[in-house]
Order: sequence, then C-alpha cells, then structure tokens
Amino acid sequence: MLFPSIHKQKSEFLQGIYAGLSIALGYLPVALTFGFIAETTGLTLLETIGMSAFVFAGASQYMALSLIAIGTGALEIIFTTFIINIRHLLMSTAISEKAEKDNPIIKGVYAFGMTDEVFAVTSTKAGKLTSPYILGVGCLAYSSWVINSGIGYIIGTSLPEILQKSMSIALYALFIALLVPSLKKHRKIIMLACFAAFLNAILTLFIPTGWAIIIATLASATGIEVLYSKKTNMMDAHQENIDKECG
Repeated sequence: MLFPSIHKQKSEFLQGIYAGLSIALGYLPVALTFGFIAETTGLTLLETIGMSAFVFAGASQYMALSLIAIGTGALEIIFTTFIINIRHLLMSTAISEKAEKDNPIIKGVYAFGMTDEVFAVTSTKAGKLTSPYILGVGCLAYSSWVINSGIGYIIGTSLPEILQKSMSIALYALFIALLVPSLKKHRKIIMLACFAAFLNAILTLFIPTGWAIIIATLASATGIEVLYSKKTNMMDAHQENIDKECG
C-alpha cells in the first residue's frame, strides 16, 4: 500500500503545481517590479532575494521598501508588516479547516506560503484538500516570486543610472495604481485614504515617520469602521420604523 500512497501524493502535488501556474504567471510582472524598485531603494541583490524568500508577501514587501526609502527604523517596519499580514492568519485557519489532518510542521510550511492568490486557488478546490496539493500550489508561487524578484533586481542594475534614479517614483505610482480602482467603487475607501493622509501629516510633526504611518493607519481604519457601523445601524433602525408604520 506504500507505493500507491506515494503515487497519489505525487499526483496531488503535480495537480497543485498545475493549479499554481496562473499564480506564477501573475507574479511575474509584480515580482520583477519589486526587484527593480528594491535596487533603486538601495537594497543589495542578496537582501532583495532574502526579503522575498523570508517574507513572501507582496504588499508588505512594497510597504517595507517605502518605509526603508524614508529611513524608518526596523521595529516600525516589522510592526507595519505584521498589521498588513495579519489577514494571513485567518486564511491559514480557513484552509486548515478544509485540509486533511497532517503533521503540524507540514501545515506550518504551507501556512507560510498562504498568500492571497494561493488561498484563492486552494479554497475554491472542490472536496477535501491534501497537503501535497497545497504545497504544490505554494511551491510554484513561491519559486516564481523569489526568482523573479532577483531577475528584476539584475535588470534594474543593467539600466543607465539616470533611468534608475528617475524610476524611484515607481513605488509611489504603484500604490496610487492600487488605490484608485477602490476609490472609484467605494466612498468608504476615499474617506479612509483622506483621513489617514491628514492624520499622518499631523503626526509626522511630533513623532517619527514610521510610527506616524502605523498610528494613522490603525486610527483611520478603526474610526471609519466605527462611523460606518453606526451609520448602517441607524439606517437599519430607520428602515425598520418605516416598515412598522407601513405594516
């Protein structure tokens, strides 16, 4: 029974690899861009690949680059990364509930690789998830991100110095590009972005930039969520009164 079991695990792993192809292709331009911006920020090739290998979280890595660029301390960067990545705890828990029982070490390995895209692919698979399948998806996604980060860095160093310096605004352009689509769809996001920017501008006058960003982000997210929650409750209560009067 050992050989059929090994064959099944291999088959599941290859299915995961195949399912992860779309993620690997999607990571290609984003990882290349990260590597390029990391080079313009001042990181070495080893530091760039190391960040992708040990952090493996696109949004957090881009945020870390922006904080490094303005001279933020290590503690603030770590704390900000933790806040951004805290959603991964929920995703890993959800996948763990759907996955078969396995060694905690194995589960820890694929939890490390649980990005938004890996979660989307694995969580939508019909039936019980197997560890080899999840590892297959995660391995291909991880390899694509780490390798292409290095390639992006190497490409960046081969460009003329004047072009490298002029591309230092690429990081800010990327954040704007990520924010604008949400701004068009949700008024809540507009309020959150504006309030966070205003609060950060005030806080930077009194405290270090890194902590100002962290506090502004947490305060804005909490404040806007409380405001919209109260507004929703008031609208529900008003609608309930209308229904009673009509009834």
